[in-house]
Amino acid sequence: MKLCHICTLGLLVCALSGAWAQDSSTPPATGAEGSPAQQPTPAYGQENAPPPVSENPPLSGLDLPSLEPHTQPVSSLQPGATLSESADSNAGNNLGTQSFTDISRLLGSLALKRLWSHYDLRLDYIGGVGYYDLAKQGFKNLQQMDIDQKITWKRGELSLRDSFSYLPEGNFGGAYGSLGSQGVQSLGTTAFGSFWTGSAFGSLGLAPRMLNVSLADVSESLTPKSTVTAAGGYAFTHFYGSESGVSFIGSSQFSGQVGYNRLLSSKTQVALVYGYQAFDFNVLGTAFHSNIIQLMYGHRITGRMDFLIGAGPQFTNISIDSIPDFRIGVAGRARLRYKFTKASMDLTYERFETSGSGFFAGAQTDLARLSADRPLSRVWSAFTDLGYSRHSRLQSASAGVDANSYKYGFAGGGLHRAFGREFHGFATYQFNELYFDRSYCAAGASACSRIGNRQVITLGLDWTPRPIRID
Repeated sequence: MKLCHICTLGLLVCALSGAWAQDSSTPPATGAEGSPAQQPTPAYGQENAPPPVSENPPLSGLDLPSLEPHTQPVSSLQPGATLSESADSNAGNNLGTQSFTDISRLLGSLALKRLWSHYDLRLDYIGGVGYYDLAKQGFKNLQQMDIDQKITWKRGELSLRDSFSYLPEGNFGGAYGSLGSQGVQSLGTTAFGSFWTGSAFGSLGLAPRMLNVSLADVSESLTPKSTVTAAGGYAFTHFYGSESGVSFIGSSQFSGQVGYNRLLSSKTQVALVYGYQAFDFNVLGTAFHSNIIQLMYGHRITGRMDFLIGAGPQFTNISIDSIPDFRIGVAGRARLRYKFTKASMDLTYERFETSGSGFFAGAQTDLARLSADRPLSRVWSAFTDLGYSRHSRLQSASAGVDANSYKYGFAGGGLHRAFGREFHGFATYQFNELYFDRSYCAAGASACSRIGNRQVITLGLDWTPRPIRID
């Protein structure tokens, strides 16, 4: 069965309108002499301050607006644990063969949120083991940690971020990730988007890989309606072993991005963005870099909808045997997030150059993803997740997979049931497919095998107690 074409922020309206209503209907405060009380001098000589970054972050920034803006933030510590059992038709991520086997996983999680007046620290950790009932496999280490430290001032914000993972397979739609427990959704997801890499799309065999993305980004309001952003990051991917017979390609990436954002109205924002990517691989003579210019448009309704679209030219320089190769293409992104009365939906599309997931020394990547969830009753809820990615090789290399392109997709869904306040059970099904083009045949196969299918049925139990206040 071939998976192909599975699926091809909020603005501060309430606060601004509330402030306007207060100004127009409430008399100004008076001092002891009956005269108007002295007000602080506006930051820009106007009455309206710029929108708070957390409520209406710039389009070119890395933060997304909350679809639940009225939630009161508090400092807390949230522990958790998940136990699951899966029946997997292709746990070894092989091409052309399938055989059901068991995978058992035990994960613990800890989420820390610590808030000060001008500082905000968030840390999410999930770690544990998975036991694969396969020859020469056994226990596998599963680790994921994300850190975000924010420093805010009157007109802007600085964020220092890091996302680290050590996993036996890719982190885009992994069978234990987004369709496992809601308590472990960050395990198996892309962290900041494909522009910054830090993602592996698809797997051959069970080759442990370490992925890390470190970022620093800053935003500064110039006027109530204009903001500039700048970000820089370093990412690397390192593979351990090659059980599938493939010598995977490790990579490192330096990236930078600057943007200018302008509010056109209370709900509409535009941005002009320049991005730079520099890739280096552990294969001699395979480095390249690219420059991207994008025009972005966004429409946001606080607490309900977030829409963004951006596109522009992409200029890529590749040096093959000291012979320059200059290419012009298109990079883009689109995102639609919507929160209904009971349900929520998130649809994203991205087109950027990526590291190639260990298969290629760089790839032109298109990816799309759709996730949704909805409560069915007081104790039951349903969720679904679909993803599709296509990767075209940018240059030849002496390692990796000798193919011109590959596709990877997944589709699935599941049910959650609450057992009291702290325990939740879940049942999920997911179908994955890795599909190489006709130029590739798996090494050592009796016939040309270039497609790998996988079906996973999972039952599990979550323990998520109430958050511990640490104010």
